[in-house]
Amino acid sequence: MTTLASGQTEPISSGEVQIINPDRVLDIAHKHRLVSEFLELHHYDALLLQQPPNFAWFTSGGDCSRAGSSETTASLFITPEARLVVTTNVDSAQIFDHELPGLGFQLKERTWHESRDKLIDDLCRGRIVASDGSLAGTQDVSVPLARLQTPLTALECQRACELGRLVAHAVEAVCRNCRQGQSEAEIAGEVAHRLIKRRVVPERIQVFADAQAQRYRHWAYGNDRVERCVTVSAVGRRWGLCLGAARTASFGPPPQEIRDFYHRAVLVQATGIYFSQSEWELFEIWNRVRRIYEKHGLPNEWRQSEQGQVIGYRVCELPIVPNSQYRLTPGTAVYWHPSVGPAVLGDSILVGENRPKLLTPMESWPKLKIVVKGVPLFLPQILRRTDCPDSGGEDSNVSLEPDDDDSQLGPSGMVHQ
Repeated sequence: MTTLASGQTEPISSGEVQIINPDRVLDIAHKHRLVSEFLELHHYDALLLQQPPNFAWFTSGGDCSRAGSSETTASLFITPEARLVVTTNVDSAQIFDHELPGLGFQLKERTWHESRDKLIDDLCRGRIVASDGSLAGTQDVSVPLARLQTPLTALECQRACELGRLVAHAVEAVCRNCRQGQSEAEIAGEVAHRLIKRRVVPERIQVFADAQAQRYRHWAYGNDRVERCVTVSAVGRRWGLCLGAARTASFGPPPQEIRDFYHRAVLVQATGIYFSQSEWELFEIWNRVRRIYEKHGLPNEWRQSEQGQVIGYRVCELPIVPNSQYRLTPGTAVYWHPSVGPAVLGDSILVGENRPKLLTPMESWPKLKIVVKGVPLFLPQILRRTDCPDSGGEDSNVSLEPDDDDSQLGPSGMVHQ
C-alpha cells in the first residue's frame, strides 16, 4: 500500500513492484560460485567490493553510485556462505527496492551520520579479506578479479546487444539531426540527452568538428562550430556494461582528403574486427592491423592513438597493444576505434565461436562493404546529409577489398589490395 499525505492508503501500482528476473538470479549465483572458488583457492575468508564496476558485475547490473557520479552508496562483503550489502539507512531502501530486489542479498546498515568504513572494519576484523582496492588490512586482488569478469555471461551478452543498439542509435540520430554552425558542445549535449532518456549513462562523449581529430585524438568537445564534417563518438553504460560507437556526417560532399583517410581507417577497423576471433591472442591481431598501416604508407600512424580495447564493466578492461598475449574467447566484447588523420571510426563487437558479432549496428545509415579473406563486412560510411544544397547523391554501399598485395584507392571508390 502507498501512504498518501492525508494518511489514507491506496494500492501499490504495478510500476512500484520490482519483478525478479530469474536470469539475473542465476547470473548472480554463478558469480558467487566464482568468487567462492577464488576465495578457497587463495585462502581468503571474504571479498570486499567497493568499486562501482565490480559492484555492477557481481550484482548483475546493480548500481552503487550516487546519481551516476563517482560517489558510492554501498559496498559488498562476500563470503562463501553469504553476500552482504553495507550501506546507510538513507540508501538501503533504494538499493534493495530498485537495484537488488529479491536477489538474495543481506543488509548491514548504519545510520547516515556513522561512517560506513567503521562497519566495514568490524566485518573485516579477525578475517583474511581480499578487496578491489588498497583498504588497510585487506589484500588488493583487483587484477585477478578483473579476469573473472571476462568473457561475458549469457545474460551479459544479451544486454550488450541491447546496449549496443541504444548507443549506436543515439550517435546516428544526432548525426542525422545536428545542424551546420552548431558547436561541438551543443551536439555533445544532444548525445547525452538521447542516451540518458534511454537510461544509458554517458561514460565518454567526443564531438570532432571538421578536422579536429587530426589535432587532438582525445578531444572531448568545445566551442568550435561544425562547418563541413562532424564525427560523434560515445561510450555508454547500462547494467554496468560499457560499449562505444562513432559515426561521421558531412554537410555536402566530404572533402576528398577526409574520404581518403576514412577509407584507410575503415580498412584498419575491418581488419581488427575480422581477426577478433576466438583463441587469437591480441598481438596476432595487432600485427595484421599494423600491416594495413604499413601498406598505406602510414607506418607510424598507429602511434598517434589507441586502436581498441577489450571493453566490459570498464571502458577499458584491457588495451590492445603490440605485445599483448591476452587470448580472446567467445563472449569477449571489443571496442575498435582506429583514427587515421582526421578520420575516426568506432564500433563494438562480440567475439563468437566463429565470426564476431557487431554490437553497434547501423540504422538507415550508408554502409561500406569490406571483404576480408572472402568474408564481407558492412561498416559505416560517411553520411552525406541530403538537407544541404550541394549534398548530391551518395552510394549506400562502396566496396573495399583488402588482400595480400599493396593497396591503392581506385577511381571508383573501390580499394584494391
